[in-house]
Amino acid sequence: MFKKGMLFSLVAVMLLLSGCAGFQVGGDKGAALEAEAEGKVVVDFWSFWGSEIRRPVIEKIIEDFNNSQDEIVVKHTFVPWGDIWTKELASIAAGDPPDVVINDINATALRGQKKQAMNLSQFLEKDDISERFYPELWEATLYEGDSYGIPFNTDTRILYYNKEAFKEVGLDPEKPPTTWAELEEYAAKLDKKNGDTYDRLGFYPLFGINYDVWMLNAAGKNVVDHKGNVEVDTDINRKTLDWLLGWKERYGDNVINSYKSQIDSQQSNPFFTGKLAMFVNTPTFNTQIRDYAPELDFGVAMLPESEPGNGHTS
Repeated sequence: MFKKGMLFSLVAVMLLLSGCAGFQVGGDKGAALEAEAEGKVVVDFWSFWGSEIRRPVIEKIIEDFNNSQDEIVVKHTFVPWGDIWTKELASIAAGDPPDVVINDINATALRGQKKQAMNLSQFLEKDDISERFYPELWEATLYEGDSYGIPFNTDTRILYYNKEAFKEVGLDPEKPPTTWAELEEYAAKLDKKNGDTYDRLGFYPLFGINYDVWMLNAAGKNVVDHKGNVEVDTDINRKTLDWLLGWKERYGDNVINSYKSQIDSQQSNPFFTGKLAMFVNTPTFNTQIRDYAPELDFGVAMLPESEPGNGHTS
């Protein structure tokens, strides 16, 4: 059914959108029959991008690809974040998986080990595209030297801060915090307490980011090295977790949970309304600011380092 040249074209283009893939004929049967009648190949592509910000972007990419040629038709299937990999594994077990699926890059080697994704070595022998990617990302696709996916995207974490709030408390809006100590100092100045609650939080490190990134930031390296050695129970990691616990004890569960529920709803994010002065997120968070808080006067900075000279690792 697939000509070798056509199949590689599909891999090279579509797997740029995925973390792993298992190529078998699948997807909507009606669409497949219609495409077959027209001599086209149907590719069933699953993603978890269903938000009003992300879904239009991924569907525009698919539309542009479909309009760019007349041999392949990509059909997008949205599966919610909490369900996509469970359904993917169930469909693999049933022998009818999606042709291409977005996957956590950290699980790609596992997919290869368990034969839940296609070995791409036969195509890479003809056209080695590995040099297009950061080495660390490409290496994450490998199992026993063979690739089982193509990196689609990655991100880093940066600090967003409210310049008006900085000015209000006498902080220079062009000089964001660069260390953890400065982060604490700035947050204390930016806090605006009202009885047992807060009208504004200066900062909370586990909004928009998780403890593992702070451990990475402090140590300057991941807890698992490239050889698979694990280093979790270390002085620097214990110090980092104690630092995070200190923030939690400072604000209390009620305040933190109240703010977190607002952050999770996107458009009511307290950073948009001035109730949170500093916030860590990805560079694409700028899109949400554009859509929900276009008048917000904000700045961005690298993730503060644990100590001067330690590095702004993210």
